[in-house]
This record gives sequence, structure tokens and C-alpha cells, in this order.
Amino acid sequence: MTRSIKIVLPLALVLSVSAAAADTPALTRSPLTVFPVAPVRVVWQSGKGVEHAASLLEKSAGQAVLNAPRPACVLGNSGAVLLDFGRELHGYVELFTPMTKDQAKLRKVRVRFGESVAEAMAELGGETNAGNDHAVRDQVVALPWLGKKMVGPSGFRFVRIDNADPDLPVELSEVRAMLQIRDLPQVGSFRCNDERLNRIWQTGAYTVHLNMQEYLWDGIKRDRLVWIGDMHPEVGTIHAVFGANEVVPASLDLTRDVTPVSDWMNGISSYSMWWVRIHEDLLLHQGDLAYLKRQQPYLTALLKRLAALVGPDGRERIDGMRFLDWPSSPNKQGVTAGLQALLVMTLESGQRLMTRLGDAETAELCADAATRGRKVVPNANGSKSGAALLVLAGMADAKSTATDVLKKDGARHLSTFYGYYVLQALAAAGDTTTALEFARTYWGAMLDLGATTFWEDFDLDWVDGAGRIDELPAPGKKDVHGGYGAYCYKGFRHSLCHGWASGPTAFLSQTVLGIRPIEPGCSVVRIDPQLGDLEWAEGTYPTPHGPIRVRHERSADGGVRSEIDAPRQVKVVRGTD
Repeated sequence: MTRSIKIVLPLALVLSVSAAAADTPALTRSPLTVFPVAPVRVVWQSGKGVEHAASLLEKSAGQAVLNAPRPACVLGNSGAVLLDFGRELHGYVELFTPMTKDQAKLRKVRVRFGESVAEAMAELGGETNAGNDHAVRDQVVALPWLGKKMVGPSGFRFVRIDNADPDLPVELSEVRAMLQIRDLPQVGSFRCNDERLNRIWQTGAYTVHLNMQEYLWDGIKRDRLVWIGDMHPEVGTIHAVFGANEVVPASLDLTRDVTPVSDWMNGISSYSMWWVRIHEDLLLHQGDLAYLKRQQPYLTALLKRLAALVGPDGRERIDGMRFLDWPSSPNKQGVTAGLQALLVMTLESGQRLMTRLGDAETAELCADAATRGRKVVPNANGSKSGAALLVLAGMADAKSTATDVLKKDGARHLSTFYGYYVLQALAAAGDTTTALEFARTYWGAMLDLGATTFWEDFDLDWVDGAGRIDELPAPGKKDVHGGYGAYCYKGFRHSLCHGWASGPTAFLSQTVLGIRPIEPGCSVVRIDPQLGDLEWAEGTYPTPHGPIRVRHERSADGGVRSEIDAPRQVKVVRGTD
């Protein structure tokens, strides 16, 4: 007797086999997962022409149905509604329609995305600079009859929907957002006795998480691109929150592959330097020497180019775009100071990397150039960004620089990007208390204005008289989104979810919890907590061997008592030993 056996193959295998049989490329699985998010609030509706807007806030099935359980939201010929999804999202919005009369007639709606209420209400162009670049945020779409229409993607929290047809009413049975994100657990964590700092840590983590798309973007609305310099604080946050993730090497390799060594990554000299620095951070955290070896040909050529930019007198001679961050750009002397320090740090990273790769010749070339470069210490001319890099390079006295430059005017004159390095430099000066106060004041002010992610740029001068981003602009209140911004991010072009602004998350884990790998793959980790004015702090830090768990408490004599639980494969070194 013959028995038949039914074999059920996984879908991915079926697709792969089918593609091979047809001599076409196999399909690959997206690293992204989609989660439905319901609106939490009707922020606004037009005075006339809207009925049952609150129906859109009710729990729904995510499916058009023949018999709707509640009245549909009706937008008459002048009807419009503005919905709040409660937090910044990356993804789509889905519009569901019920059974209506005249099914042959297509209804049309205008859909506007906004990271703020004001942006969702804005017209394209004009003084507020609302645009459709990188992601279309303002468009008219036709709706199906008894079906679903997907609109997007973009980065948004608010969605305004207008009836775009003066002759036909629009009925919507459901509107929901579809969050598109990597479904990753937060292995790292941070908690302390200051809830404001806890919120800041979590907000930075979420900001970067949203930007971990197919590649590591800088912004989910605008700047949906891989910017290598911006990646440095972003990768620090990923290491502190998620541990190893493929998005980092994929983004490093993408930029390498589209950039000849004779050019600068993203067209910016400092960004090629940050590419080197990120590779050292990646090696220390993940320990993948085989991956580093695949970078060796490009890395060697780049380091030789960088070493040649240190003149016989030790001064950097960097060509091309001379850039640290946007707010420091007018201060050319400050930029020069920062580039001198960054070049020295990059060459020293290169020396260590090439030594591990067994290339003594290139390692020595880097060491010689870095030694020459250390002899030249340009004046930062009041630039907090440039001064911070000089401190971190060990080229300027940390305490005097903190007093004379970094702490001047408090948390003003920071950038959301290089503020990360200012926090580190203050801690290097033994003043973690001031660093924490800067985080509370500067990044915390964005939270006070309604932010759920951190912004491309921010200035404390914007705060006085400003309205919240989750409220309609009010008379006498400044529009902190449409009314500010500079350089390439004026008005509503300004991104309110920018990964480079996540620095406090990495800082709180690396400096306050005090966890830093000092040998590849976290085989040796230094734990040197800097509590500043905190009473206690605790958390976890990802390693390839499992998370390190710590709790630090201020003791009665002013010292710090620590409890440390590390995987057995991780050697812990305490303090500065």
C-alpha cells in the first residue's frame, strides 16, 4: 500500500524555489514590521460639514464591513478633520470606507501629514516652507467604495483629512496609522531617581528606533538618508539600547560602496572621519574582526589620505566641505579647532584598528600624523562643539575648557547633534552634574513643548512664548515648528524626529551607568559610574554575551556603592583601572 505524504513548505522557501525555477531573483523578507495605531484625539474639525468625527476614535476591525457598527464620519463638501495618533510614527495611514450609494462615483480626499499640528494644517510652500521632498506629506487621493486606501509613507503624528470633492460627501468608517518599524526588544535600559532623565533616555531610544528602517536614516520625514557623521551618536544609542543590529553595517557599507576614497562621504570631510570612528566603536561592542577585515582595503586607503592631511607643522589641511554641525558653521575658527581634534582622534582610531588588522606600516603612519597633529591646538573661539572635541581628544584641559567655554550661558548654544559631545566633555571635566542639567534643560524643553521624539535642531531662545506642537497655533503664541529653523531645515522642513539628537540616551548609559567596552566584543568592559547629582541609577547594557546589569547608589559618605551582574564571558574592570 502506498501512503501519500503532504509536505508544507515555508512561504519564503516556496518563493525562493519558484523564483529560481523561473530564473528570476528570489524575494527577500523585509526587516520591518507593521503595527496598527488608532487615533487618540480629534484635534480639530471644520465648523461645518463634519458629522460623527468621534466615531474614528472607536475600536475598529481594520476591515471594511457590510454593516458598520457605528455611524461613519461624514465629511461634507467643506468638511475636514485633524487626528492625533498620540506619538511620532513612521509609516502609512489607512482610510476605510463603508457601503454608500452611488458606488460608481469615486470620492477624493486631501491628506496632510504633520509632525506638529501646525504642519498638518499648513499649505505647501510659502514662508513656512512646507514641502513634499523625501516623503510626500500633502496629496489628493481617490477612495475605493467599501474598501481601504493606504496613503504614505512619511514621518508624522497628526493627519488632516479634507473632502476634496465639492459635489460628493465622503464617509470614513475607520482611519488608522500603520507604524512601520523593526520589531526589536530594548535589551538596554536606564532608570534613575529623576523621572525627567528617564523620559529623555526613552525618547532618544524611540527616536533612533523609528529611524532604523531598511537603512539607518537620520530623519523619518525629511533626511530619509544615510548620513555617516550623524550615525555616530545614533550608533552609540543602538549599542546602548538594542545591541548588535544589521542596520549599522548595512548603512556603513552602503555609503562606502557609493563613495570613492578620493571623495568624502556625503560630500563632507568630517563624515569620512566618523566612518572610521564608528568602525572602532563597532569592533569594541560586537567584536566582529572578520567584518573589519572586509573594510581593510577601503580603510587603509582612507587612512593614508587622512594622514596626508596633517602638514609637517601639524596643522590639518582638510579640503572640501569643512563641517561639524549646522549651528557652529558660521564660526570658522571653531570649526577648524573641531576638525583638528577630530582628525587626531580618527588617526588614533585608525592606528588601533590597523594594529588589530596586522598592518604595522599604516598603523605607524597614522600614529606619526596624530602625534604631529596633537602639537597644534587651535582656539575654539567660543564654539562649544569645537571645544568639546578638543577635550575629548585630550588636546585641551577639560576643566578650564568647561569653565571658559562649555558652561558659558548654560545650555544655550548647543546643537542636538554635537550636544552629545558637550555632555561627554563636561563629564571628562568631572562635572557630570552640569551635563545632566544641560540634558534636563535642553532636551527636556522639547518634551515640555509636546515632543515625543527629539528634533533636528533646537534653541532655548525658541521657548519663551512658544505654543506646544500638539496644539493649534494660538494668537500671541510662537509656532515653534513653522516659525524657526535655519540652513536646510527652515520652517516645516525642520525634522522633529532626527536620530542624531539621541545623544543623551547613549550618554546616560555610557557615562552615568559608566559602562564602556575597552576590548573587542565587550570581552573587557570598564564600569565607572558618574552619578552627578543623582541619588541612584540602574540599568542594563547589551553585549554579545548577554546584558550587563548594574545598580549604583550614592552612599552616606558621598561615594558610590555598585551592584554589578555581568555575563561570565565579560571581564569587568572597575573605575579607571
